[in-house]
Amino acid sequence: MKILYAVEAVNLSGGYDRVIIEKANYLAEHGLDVIITVASHALAEPCYEISEKVRLIDFGIDFHQQYGHHLFYRAFIYFVMMRRYRRALKELLFFERPDIVITTLGREIDFITKIHDGSVKIGESHIAKNCVRNLHLMEQNGFVHQMIARYWRWKMDKLVKQLDALVLLTQHDADSWNGLTKTVVIPNSLPFFPEKPSTCNQKQVIFVGRLNEQKGLEYLIETWERVHQKHKDWILQIYGDGEQRDLLLHLIREAKLEDAVVVNQSTRQIMDKYLESSIFLLTSRFEGFGMVLIEAMACGVPVVSFDCPWGPADIIKNGEDGFLVGYLNTTEAAEKVVQLIESPELRMKMGIRARENVQRYGRNTVMKQWIDLFYSFFY
Repeated sequence: MKILYAVEAVNLSGGYDRVIIEKANYLAEHGLDVIITVASHALAEPCYEISEKVRLIDFGIDFHQQYGHHLFYRAFIYFVMMRRYRRALKELLFFERPDIVITTLGREIDFITKIHDGSVKIGESHIAKNCVRNLHLMEQNGFVHQMIARYWRWKMDKLVKQLDALVLLTQHDADSWNGLTKTVVIPNSLPFFPEKPSTCNQKQVIFVGRLNEQKGLEYLIETWERVHQKHKDWILQIYGDGEQRDLLLHLIREAKLEDAVVVNQSTRQIMDKYLESSIFLLTSRFEGFGMVLIEAMACGVPVVSFDCPWGPADIIKNGEDGFLVGYLNTTEAAEKVVQLIESPELRMKMGIRARENVQRYGRNTVMKQWIDLFYSFFY
């Protein structure tokens, strides 16, 4: 069986890129013919290792060229690049003749179902429906952008209806797409499971993720400011890159937390950083799933997270392997972090239970669901 992933890029150090690459590697190592196509890497190499058995094809179409122009000229550039993208992908599909084509609801969703190459077209969404393609941000830029976002939402529903199936990470998100096409819930899988867990005795809390609007960095610092008032000897270690790095540094300075918060660049040795930590803190506005939660839990680190849409509520068993707190409630989040800081026994107990519970996301278990889905279209 030949599988083709049509994605925009896999060169960022985020959960999305790692999940796509790890799935492609797994399928290739288990005998499937796997191709990843990207619109453009813009000269940047993938952040995660791709198996030699996976073919990576870069079309060299840099969509970043559209930015920095006024709306109408930007639309013209976008139209030209989309024509190039569609032509390149169409030619490849008719040449390769894959059995399955997977889109992550990026730009290629606009035309992928109109390419009649005989392949099964499957969508997979890594983010809550309301925030697909950052339409929630576009809506904040005035009336014209609100109308554009509304049109894109309508168009997205229309395009998803034409897919053979749509795979979601949580049942909550699947419910939001219900009625448009066949929906299947398949969570992400554990990227690692260390032999020994964290001791949970380091005075260190960790956050991992892209430094962007989604991750609620202002809530992260506000929560930590409350924690710091009671436990000045604990440190918040932040790992990630992104467009809000300068904003994050400003928030830290404004709260006078320079000695209590360390901002680190993303690292490929993130498992080691989890193992050096005692608590994981997540203050996202929304999540598709929350890979960082299961990563921390695999390392035996208890988690504290907002009950944001969607993901954390599916992963965390509240009060057992972590704490699920009210949405954007920094006071409650800080209280739970403080509770874990002040009770080493509770930290250890929750960490052990987290490591046990998270094994339901084992790679073989999750990937079997994908393989079964692929073959269900042919047998």
